[in-house]
Amino acid sequence: MDLHGAFHVYDTTLRDGAQQEGLNLSVADKLNIARQLDGLGVGYIEGGWPGANPKDTEFFRRAASELDLQHAKLAAFGATRRAGVAAADDPLVAALRDSGASVVTLVAKSHDRHVELALRTTLEENLAMVRDTVAHLTAEGQTVFLDAEHFFDGYRANRAYALEVLRTAYEAGAEVAALCDTNGGMLPSWVGDVVGDVVSSTGGRVGIHCHNDTGCAVANSLAAVDAGATHVQGTINGYGERTGNADLISVVANLELKLDRQVLPQGLLAEATRIAHAVAEVTNVPPASRQPYVGTSAFAHKAGLHASAIKVDPDLYQHMDPAGVGNDMRLLVSDMAGRASIELKGRELGFDLSGDRDLVTRITERVKVLESRGYTFEAADASFELLLVEEVEGHRPSYVDVESWRVITETQAGPGTEALSEATVKLVAAGVRYVVTGEGNGPVNALDQALRQAIGQAYPEVAKLELIDYKVRILDQGHGTDAITRVLIETSDGSSSWWTVGVGHNVVEASWEALLDAVTFGLRRAEQTTGR
Repeated sequence: MDLHGAFHVYDTTLRDGAQQEGLNLSVADKLNIARQLDGLGVGYIEGGWPGANPKDTEFFRRAASELDLQHAKLAAFGATRRAGVAAADDPLVAALRDSGASVVTLVAKSHDRHVELALRTTLEENLAMVRDTVAHLTAEGQTVFLDAEHFFDGYRANRAYALEVLRTAYEAGAEVAALCDTNGGMLPSWVGDVVGDVVSSTGGRVGIHCHNDTGCAVANSLAAVDAGATHVQGTINGYGERTGNADLISVVANLELKLDRQVLPQGLLAEATRIAHAVAEVTNVPPASRQPYVGTSAFAHKAGLHASAIKVDPDLYQHMDPAGVGNDMRLLVSDMAGRASIELKGRELGFDLSGDRDLVTRITERVKVLESRGYTFEAADASFELLLVEEVEGHRPSYVDVESWRVITETQAGPGTEALSEATVKLVAAGVRYVVTGEGNGPVNALDQALRQAIGQAYPEVAKLELIDYKVRILDQGHGTDAITRVLIETSDGSSSWWTVGVGHNVVEASWEALLDAVTFGLRRAEQTTGR
């Protein structure tokens, strides 16, 4: 079955998604993301606007030799010819023709007021611009899709003209006309009505391109498909200007898992979580934990009541098996935890607690007491695992005996000077006493440097550990500077990462606790892996 012929999954992350505020992609970034999107199995990847943007021109030039796409075709985005200029003589149309892309997506005005006020031309000339550009590019052997910009607003203002733009494109050879909710103001029932009318009135293949300004981009896309659209445009992770575009993964997952329509090659939807997070790493936009299907919290359960039911049957509190999109169920340990939550979390971490009721009760009560003091274990799995090991084995994992630590922060006189911190750590590791001083741009950075230098002399594995995120929260804000502080630290060993927590009246003290947990967890993991 030719999925891409029967149904088009069209990704526009590299063009429309890149218009998101704060998102700036290099050519290398775009090539990387294109490979990830191809791994998801999308049918089309819109690479950008060659000729109008030097970076996009360079992308298509490099893509010809550097991309080996297995599933997707590259699409070049551009506009219809300028008013009064032949398509063959328009330099921007020539850039599309010469891009090397087998598919061209042309944006065209379908709203009469936009034609007259933005293009400053006549309705008849706009139709000629659509007809000439589509005919010219198809004659050159390229497949042409039309993006009917502001279509839904144009349809409401002048239905006859909006439909005439589509008919003109179809007659000139356009394979698809994608109806764009450019302002993102539509609702699902409205979209369904309009798409149904377009399908029956024109007989052409209809696509949908939705923005999320009403929070309905995914729902609007599904309504369009239900009404007859067979081409869906969207972006990975819902990137895009203002509130973003339709999240393509949510659209595709709903079509495949809820509506039983296979729109990606078999088995590739299971790569969705990995790919969504890989693209987030490239864009440097933190993944949304609550993103449907692929977010880290999408299948996370916290309340004891949920955990009790999940212990019997995971499907009781999940709408699907998370493996279908490559995600995992997570149990969150918090002061809301019951015995079932602790048992399930223990099982997730490799501990069978089901046969020891007293142990489970003790762990549950300890978690509740610690969280009442400000700790949070739902966000610090590594600290909870160390607590669990301590309760199960009778002692907390430890690789060092800390004698003392101290931090000094000072500034030199003079304008423009920066404060520097110096930390001294005294500890015993593997039977040897170490006194080490570390420097950093802040007290926590200095402590981190000193701790890892000291322990690293006995345990070289520490050299791989790196602090990659640091979060501070004031828990009782009414107390001002003497308030209790919670610190969360994320640490990486190059292949995975983990979170630890520390709490104290002193932010440096809380940070030290989280740092020590982070190093202890990392050494324990290395010991389990290497057997050392």
